[in-house]
Amino acid sequence: MKKQFITAAVLVSFSMMSVAAFAAENSGEAIFNAKCFACHPDGGNIMKPSETLKGIKDTKKIISKIRKGGGGMTAFDAKSISDADAKLVAAYIVKTFKK
Repeated sequence: MKKQFITAAVLVSFSMMSVAAFAAENSGEAIFNAKCFACHPDGGNIMKPSETLKGIKDTKKIISKIRKGGGGMTAFDAKSISDADAKLVAAYIVKTFKK
């Protein structure tokens, strides 16, 4: 009985760790770091330093910019960044780069 309980506890722990790892990989921060950070380190903008991500509060505008690109920015279609992931990135930007 003890062996079965320990085995079950270990399996639950691994499952929870897998879910946490998956969530971390699919967080707005992780997606931003993978797709956006190269051009927007610390919320900056290497192409147009005067146009940073800092202080942007409208997630819909961020998602629109992700989709349309422009002004030196690459457009990311839904195959590159899913709609759900674009929302996560937009929320991360608003939360992280307040000023």
